[in-house]
Amino acid sequence: MSDTSPTKPAKPATLRRAILAWYHANRRDLPWRRTDDAYAIWISEAMLQQTRVETVIPYWERFLARVPDPTALATADVDDVLGLWAGLGYYSRARNLHRAAQEIVERHGGNVPDDVDDLLALPGVGRYTAGAVASIAFDKPAPLVDGNVERVLTRLYGIDGEVKSVPVQRRLWDEAAALVEGEEPGALNQALMELGATLCTPRAPRCLACPWTKHCRAHAEGREEALPVKKRARAAKRVAAAGVWLERDGKVLAVQRPKEGLLGGLWELPGGDLDAKEDPVAGLARQLEARLGIEARDVAAVGSVEHLFTHRRLTLHVFRATAPPGRIRRVGWDAHRWVSSTGFEGLALGGPTRKALELLAGAP
Repeated sequence: MSDTSPTKPAKPATLRRAILAWYHANRRDLPWRRTDDAYAIWISEAMLQQTRVETVIPYWERFLARVPDPTALATADVDDVLGLWAGLGYYSRARNLHRAAQEIVERHGGNVPDDVDDLLALPGVGRYTAGAVASIAFDKPAPLVDGNVERVLTRLYGIDGEVKSVPVQRRLWDEAAALVEGEEPGALNQALMELGATLCTPRAPRCLACPWTKHCRAHAEGREEALPVKKRARAAKRVAAAGVWLERDGKVLAVQRPKEGLLGGLWELPGGDLDAKEDPVAGLARQLEARLGIEARDVAAVGSVEHLFTHRRLTLHVFRATAPPGRIRRVGWDAHRWVSSTGFEGLALGGPTRKALELLAGAP
């Protein structure tokens, strides 16, 4: 049986030649592919996790304009960093970048390290990011596996078994390590990701345009869309919360979430989660009493917004109200501020709060 038979994929050298030729002829012109600056590449890889390329580009450009190197990021206020990140989600990525930049300044003289182990020692840097930075920025033969690469390799080799299981992950990393050995390791890793993003897609893959069609076991067996094998996704849990535009003397109250946890460190409207089947007005009153020590006046419903997290679907009921005079007794938030009616624009906000403010802006 020849090496190119679907039951025995071609040798890594043959696969490398085919995919590199395809990549150099077909790769998308993305801004982080026009630089060899390790810092810029690192920032792009952090942003691209769980986020579409089209969304990332303007964020990446704005981020680098404001904090162009590790020293600038390390010395920036973390609230400013979160503000630059606001809208990308998964805010722990931004906090980890800030902490990692401080370690780069302290331990590596302000230069992103080129060693995989040194990269892995940085906060928030896992095996994928370390492999991406080491290979793309420093041309080191470091493997990487992300969702796109999982899909490409499970199909190429016909790998059954749940894709996130330990045996399958071990096999995928071994195959990626074999492929990355040789010339242009950074281009090879980008080619794998590019193939998954543009041709070897989850649905209706464009197999006839793929450089590995004749080597792909899944294609030979007609199982392209059956691989990779994934666990059935959990249905998003429905939860409800209330938030209020709370005014006093022409100012509006903004509160900051704790640094750790969901939407950590971001600013929001005061309020909180509702109990199951709790009336939103009653729930808002309960939360304001417990968390601010106040009883709001002139409470008026504005409407509600929906926001989908990974495993939660939030309905946020939005209100306007007036705060009585007296001291705020804050519980469960890290900080609070009385801001002008446009003051929220300068704060780092999560998706639900942005939607609530849009609703308020359009309300009579």
